[in-house]
Amino acid sequence: MREIKFRAWDNILNEYFSWEDSVKFNNYHNLIEDNYDGAVSLEQYTCLKDINGVAIYEGDVLKDFDENIIVGFVEYDEAYGEYICGDDSLYEAIRDCVVIGNIHKNQELLEEQL
Repeated sequence: MREIKFRAWDNILNEYFSWEDSVKFNNYHNLIEDNYDGAVSLEQYTCLKDINGVAIYEGDVLKDFDENIIVGFVEYDEAYGEYICGDDSLYEAIRDCVVIGNIHKNQELLEEQL
């Protein structure tokens, strides 16, 4: 069975909050429906983990462990119906990758790649 989880980035407070937090403060349905006028970025769990067992979410930045290079960030490609990272399918990219950050807290990692 596939595990469906989300995390939410608060674009105003610049921090993540969890499912449990959203239930305490309101309800998760409102986050998805209303998106608080763009104040919240929802990121879904990909059901995959890096080589260290860390859960991979949309927005995570991956680094190739062997080659010591940043592969890119995880995003969902609607045209192909799959998660991608850099130029590859996420399923291909994660073979030797580790999560080293995310696009919200670590944008400088992606700038290094350019």
